[in-house]
Amino acid sequence: MSTPVPGRMRARDLDRSHTASVLDAAYAEGQLGADEYHDRVAQVRAATTVGELSGLVDDLQAPSATGTPTPVDLTQASPHAATGYPSATRARNADRAAATELLDLARSEGQLSEDEHGAYSELLAEAKTLGDLAELTADLQGPRRTPTPPKQAQPTRQGWYLAALTVAALVVAFGAFALASGDDEPAPAEPPAAAPAAEPAAPRVDLDDVDPVVIKTPDLVTAEGMAHFIADYRVEFGDTIADEISLYGEHGDVERAIPGQPNRLVTYDYRGGFQRPSDPTTRKVDTPTVDLGTLDIAAIGASLANAGTIAQVPDGTVSHLSVEIGRFPPYEGRMVVSVYVGNDFNESGWFLLSPAGEVLRVWPFEG
Repeated sequence: MSTPVPGRMRARDLDRSHTASVLDAAYAEGQLGADEYHDRVAQVRAATTVGELSGLVDDLQAPSATGTPTPVDLTQASPHAATGYPSATRARNADRAAATELLDLARSEGQLSEDEHGAYSELLAEAKTLGDLAELTADLQGPRRTPTPPKQAQPTRQGWYLAALTVAALVVAFGAFALASGDDEPAPAEPPAAAPAAEPAAPRVDLDDVDPVVIKTPDLVTAEGMAHFIADYRVEFGDTIADEISLYGEHGDVERAIPGQPNRLVTYDYRGGFQRPSDPTTRKVDTPTVDLGTLDIAAIGASLANAGTIAQVPDGTVSHLSVEIGRFPPYEGRMVVSVYVGNDFNESGWFLLSPAGEVLRVWPFEG
């Protein structure tokens, strides 16, 4: 019996789910626009081989399972040399923001004229790949830290497919830009003239000595975070209905119809508040929806806290979750919560929950 060609090997539901999770993260990080993201997700559902799935993610950077992704080191003319990614790899919002900071620094230091800065900024906003960013910034100076090499996953019995996708999804830590700030402190304001009254003037409060109060949004892949998100969602939209919700530790994505226009889909980015990052796209008017108000947050939260054990991922934590309509039997057409679990060694698994928090099915890590 001949050995099958790797790219022609049949894909499993687990393979399609893994590919979809990479696309979800790439969309959230700005590597893909809304139209391209939805097109690729549709191709994932129709894919029959692992080769087809690999082709849908081989130009993407690794999803960031922990923390906020740091930008690419643009001191290198070739992103491939600096990061291990080919120049055609898609750029994230973090990479564009880093390049913007470098352009701003270059303008302030006289490396670029005002006209050059404006032209470069316009080109940067349209940049899609790491190669585009590198070409715009290759001749600019600027301080930054040295990139940290990625951790490499150990081979597992999940086979070559996950290794193939990992080639397109290696975790890379890029150097953050360290912009210098001025050392000059503003002169303190003159104290008010003493009142003629006998009572002494009230002491002046120095606001620099007052610690700011920061109210941090809780981790969104916990019971507390989900409750916080749903409360904000109800205030923002007046309901708890959506096409699909994806939650990561520090941000979330919302897909829902425009009120009064069921044939138009809009995507919101949630980071302590809702923003509309993309223009409306076409939506089928009979698209099924989920109701966040029906979720048993306490029961789901208990499963999230025990996710590593459920998915059999050693030291695993929840990377993200989705509240969506099931796409395959026997849960097709049913509202489910998909929970994705990973660890520092790129070992992963996932499981489905019902709105009541019942574990419906587990795709464990096969170590």
